[in-house]
Amino acid sequence: MPPIELRIASAKYFLGFAGGLVASWAAMQSAVAQAPSTASRVAYDSVAAPAARQPLVLGAYAQGSFILNHTRAISHLVASHPTGFELNAQRQTTGAAAWHGWYKYPKVGLALVYYDYHNPTLGQSYAATLYISKPFVRTRRHDLSFRLGTGLAWFTNPFDLQANRKNTIVSSALNATMQLRLEYDYALSPHLGVLVGVALNHYSNGATTKPNFGINLPSVVLGLNYHQQRPAPTVPYLAPTPADVGRNFLLLSTSLGYKQLELGTYTKYAVSSATVAAGRRVSRKSNLLVGVEGFYDRSLLAAQKDTARNQEALVDVKKAGIFLGHELLFGRLAFGAYLGFYVYNPYKSNSFFYERLGLKYQFTDVLFGAVDLKVHGGTADVIEFKVGAKLARRP
Repeated sequence: MPPIELRIASAKYFLGFAGGLVASWAAMQSAVAQAPSTASRVAYDSVAAPAARQPLVLGAYAQGSFILNHTRAISHLVASHPTGFELNAQRQTTGAAAWHGWYKYPKVGLALVYYDYHNPTLGQSYAATLYISKPFVRTRRHDLSFRLGTGLAWFTNPFDLQANRKNTIVSSALNATMQLRLEYDYALSPHLGVLVGVALNHYSNGATTKPNFGINLPSVVLGLNYHQQRPAPTVPYLAPTPADVGRNFLLLSTSLGYKQLELGTYTKYAVSSATVAAGRRVSRKSNLLVGVEGFYDRSLLAAQKDTARNQEALVDVKKAGIFLGHELLFGRLAFGAYLGFYVYNPYKSNSFFYERLGLKYQFTDVLFGAVDLKVHGGTADVIEFKVGAKLARRP
């Protein structure tokens, strides 16, 4: 064989040998990378199943509050100091679901809250709130955590144009409520703890009825907790990263809400929307989204018809926007925060941007439902009830 051909053949041989080594090394690295994931999944599954027992925590708290004077329209109602009482039942998560460990084993619970506003114009309120309490510090004797909850409230004496027109804070008996609380529990004994906290309780009907200034109650909380088991046992392994992290998906949804046009009228107008969004799960806890959506608010059309001289030349009240969003994931439940900007807005009834806060629940791998509060510059616009579909490739 001529020398030049020998060198070419040798080069091909060594290149092939080197390529084989590289391919073998890559395959080995892939196997090594997959082994811990498989091992961690098996290890987690083996301990998560018997961790289903979640100790019960029962609480009873007193609350002292004041009404935040956030607008001049409610200034005549802020002199009183409401007092409240709360009963709650919580479950201390232990790792039966994957998200428990990712959030450092929070408590989930139901709170029943009563408030007396010590003002005949406002009366009393009764609320039921579902919440999650995430710990910052947790030891055998100390538990510092942050609570976030939402639910429904009933007010005994809402606004009435004839009978109670001074109540500009609460315009309907049924309201939504949101609860934020920083709380510290100190163990007096293995089963009894004293709790102190600072909180903000918010009540509003989301502009479904006017006036809708809402009520904000900064509060001090003091009470006792009964712990069935403290500290609660937790699984020794965190669940491995979900298979859909780093994967994209598509959301299609539509919503319906209603709102009152103005004070003194009882007609409710439908508000609808349609949304298309692209999303990506970027971590165990988070989705990021970008999307487009259209809105049709029939109350704006009614308002325009009431004031326009030429009924044949009405401005289009339909709107279109683009938005960015973030979803914080708790298993099938997600808390979403979104910021949008109108790109089509001929009828200038609001600012050029909007915000939305909401809760979404994934009933199946495809079907989901959500309740969103749409806001313009801090002022509630409408509560949206949403249904939709999530389209994604199977991991």
